[in-house]
Amino acid sequence: MVGTINHIAIAVPCLRAASDEWRQKLDAEISAPQRLEEHGVTVVFIDTGNSKIELLEPIDDASPIAAFLAKNPQGGMHHICFDVDDIYASRDRLVAEGARILGSPEPKIGAHGKPVLFIHPKDITGTLIEIQQR
Repeated sequence: MVGTINHIAIAVPCLRAASDEWRQKLDAEISAPQRLEEHGVTVVFIDTGNSKIELLEPIDDASPIAAFLAKNPQGGMHHICFDVDDIYASRDRLVAEGARILGSPEPKIGAHGKPVLFIHPKDITGTLIEIQQR
C-alpha cells in the first residue's frame, strides 16, 4: 500500500523566516505560499527532485499546527505523506488493521488538489502519516 514519499512536512512558527533559512542555507527554491483554510495552515513546498519538503505555518490558534508548535516552539517534523493508488481502499485496509483516521473518514482536498487523510500517530510507530491519492 505504501507508495512513494510525496512530502515530509515540517511545522514552523514563522513561514517567512523558515523559507528564508531554507533558501539561504540550503539554496532551496521555495514555492509561493498556499493558504489552506480547511486544514488551518499556510504552506510552501521545496522540490527536492524526487520528493518535496512542506513547511507548515498555522493560520490561527485553532490550527492543529498551533497545538504542535505549543509543544515544539521551534518547530519540527510534523508528518510524512505517501502517495497511494486508491485512498479509499487504503483507508479501509488501515481501519481494518486498527488504525484511526484523524477527523472525518472522508478525504479532504490537500495542497496538491488531491484527496488526503491522516492516520493517528499512535497507530503507526508514533508518526503522523498522511496518505494522498496518486
